[in-house]
Amino acid sequence: MRTIPEELAKRYEAAGWWKPETLGDLLATGLAAAPDAQFRVHSAVRPYEGTFRDVELLARRLAAGLRARGIGPGDVVALQLPNWVEAAAGFWASALLGAVTVPIVHFYGRKELGYILRTAKPKVFLTAERFGRLEFQPDLCADIPVVGVVGRDLDGRHFDALLADEPLAGVVAADPATPAVIAFTSGTTKDPKGVVHSHQTLGFETRQLAGLMPADRGAQVTGAPVGHFIGMLNALLIPVLDGMPINLLDVWDPGKVLALLADGLTIGGGATYFVTSLIDHPDFEVAKHLDGMRYAGLGGSSVPAAVTTRLSDLGVTVFRSYGSTEHPSITGSRYVAPRDKRLFTDGDPMEGVEIRLAEDGEILSRGPDLCLGYLDDELTARAFDDEGWYHTGDVGALDADGYLTIVDRKADFIIRGGENISALEVEEALLTLPAIAEVAVVAAPDPRLGEHAAAVLRLLPGHAVPTLEELRAHLQGVGLARQKWPEEIHTVEDFPRTPSGKIQKALLRRDIATGQTRE
Repeated sequence: MRTIPEELAKRYEAAGWWKPETLGDLLATGLAAAPDAQFRVHSAVRPYEGTFRDVELLARRLAAGLRARGIGPGDVVALQLPNWVEAAAGFWASALLGAVTVPIVHFYGRKELGYILRTAKPKVFLTAERFGRLEFQPDLCADIPVVGVVGRDLDGRHFDALLADEPLAGVVAADPATPAVIAFTSGTTKDPKGVVHSHQTLGFETRQLAGLMPADRGAQVTGAPVGHFIGMLNALLIPVLDGMPINLLDVWDPGKVLALLADGLTIGGGATYFVTSLIDHPDFEVAKHLDGMRYAGLGGSSVPAAVTTRLSDLGVTVFRSYGSTEHPSITGSRYVAPRDKRLFTDGDPMEGVEIRLAEDGEILSRGPDLCLGYLDDELTARAFDDEGWYHTGDVGALDADGYLTIVDRKADFIIRGGENISALEVEEALLTLPAIAEVAVVAAPDPRLGEHAAAVLRLLPGHAVPTLEELRAHLQGVGLARQKWPEEIHTVEDFPRTPSGKIQKALLRRDIATGQTRE
């Protein structure tokens, strides 16, 4: 873990950003205030309908069962479950026990799961027998003391067998400065990075995000996996704080989501894909569905201006934010901010957050929701300095009002013959072509120049693939410099994505380099 400068810790405590409470305290207070709030799981295989009181009872029975098996503060509880009621029970039980929750995305396979279990060393693993690509892997958890499987009883390790008859009372005391969640995130390293957050950092993040929510947002449906830690907070903690209904969806099906919106539910945003997949769907009707899309808080991946403008023109109030697993909320534009700031910048620094730009434009940040570091000490030493600054790896620019715009990731610059090309700049220009629903521009090997730009396109239905000449004519028309034009085109039905919906450019670069994409 990194050393947090004493001056910063004192400042965060004095301002009330870090409170003497755990996630379990936060949760118990919210559940007690709204026991009759609705809890629903919209699923073809495991639907559920109940109240906060019902799910809290399940969580407290699980917590008591785990407590009887020796699980308490500081012990690691790993969860690899779809958006089902058992995922909520597992997270809530872990929080009430003061344990450390490790959310694992349900579609991670053997390689990622095996690495996470070996690295996090959980004492409890809760998973499903089977769901989509998820399949219970008994050999990977042979050394884990407590295993609970949702589905058939497999060798006495059924989830229900962990439930005690009498529920846990109260909240088990734990130090708020100690780890509460380990979130594994993929990125530039070979294996997922284990990002460690404390009760203090995530308590602040949860209260901050809850305070930013529009009062008239309605009952939101969560389709992002709760195995991603921000999905977990958004789905299972923030609504509890606000006493708002919880609606989970275990498969992101745009047609199903549109039906739920027509039935009175709403969405709040996320990665751009979750919103554009709805308005691009053939069932989308402005009069029928727009009331369920009043707001779109976009983040988690690059947010093209073409998308924010399109949504705004439909009547959606769009606002952007910027953060990462390490530092969840660095900047954000509020939904009441001026239109140009909401649509074309990533906002100004959030409460308590400081940012500065290095000489090369890299964004450095610090604040009360910044993580404690990584499980890997070498990664921690590389990303955090002695003054508490996190080196994000993102390149940004600040306007005169202090609003930040992400220019690119340092890793996403294409270096063509020694000249840096911003992939984001080229993507923004290409998205103004009417045939293109989504685009990723990545580096492709070039025997003469080292690398050049390749455009990977997801097309709107009914549109033909544009030729390279058509692409270049369009880019010339919008004034993009010739050396930045893509020199090859590839198409995909959909992009490989992270759990938060972000396009996995590293996989695209690999596939192009090995000739696995389609021209």
